[in-house]
Amino acid sequence: MTTFSSELARQLRGDAGRPFITFYDHETDERVELSLTTFANWVSKAAGLLVEEADLERGMRLRLDLPTHWLGPVFLAAAWTVGLTVTDDADPDAVVCGPDTLDAWAARADDLPVLACSLRPLGVRFAEPVPAGVHDVGIEIWTQPDAFTAWDPPTDADEAVSLGDLALTQGALMEAAAAGSVLTDGGRLFSATNPASPPGIVTVTEPLVRGGSLVLVRHLAPERSQSTYDEERATHRI
Repeated sequence: MTTFSSELARQLRGDAGRPFITFYDHETDERVELSLTTFANWVSKAAGLLVEEADLERGMRLRLDLPTHWLGPVFLAAAWTVGLTVTDDADPDAVVCGPDTLDAWAARADDLPVLACSLRPLGVRFAEPVPAGVHDVGIEIWTQPDAFTAWDPPTDADEAVSLGDLALTQGALMEAAAAGSVLTDGGRLFSATNPASPPGIVTVTEPLVRGGSLVLVRHLAPERSQSTYDEERATHRI
């Protein structure tokens, strides 16, 4: 068994320029494509943000209160790089949220780190200043280095996920991804499922481990589902 970080490093030694995440928002017509290298760069910056700005350490618990968006996989991977447990706990050690739940979490910014994502194109800052005590990811992530090395690296025995009834260590998470259930090697997975939800975790781990990629759609328009699937040469759907 292995950790997420070691698997990402292994994949980067291969075809690092291949598309890894292609994101669509059918409501705004936004399209973003991250190669494996670009994804890894975002993960490093996000991991640095979690450590340097949120003061998180291996074994702590992170709540990802994000909708279906390409920043979901980024912060999932960043959490596992640091050695955090991604949780739906109402009392986490820190939270990453989007604009829809910003006000609710901002009220708790005195008690826990709140990192807010505008979800605007290219991950830019909020158009208006965020509430006092809240970290605007679109500003602060750019000050983080392009490479991240955990000073206390997680092992395959570290808990990776605690979401409802789903509880997995990093080793079990990677083992399940390698076994596969929704994607064959090199496949291109089409999904509108939130990666930060229990059923959506595999949309990140399986494409990584099996040398594939993810086409992630927010606000999926039923009449555009098949055309987007075909245009992106997807091979599997979840």
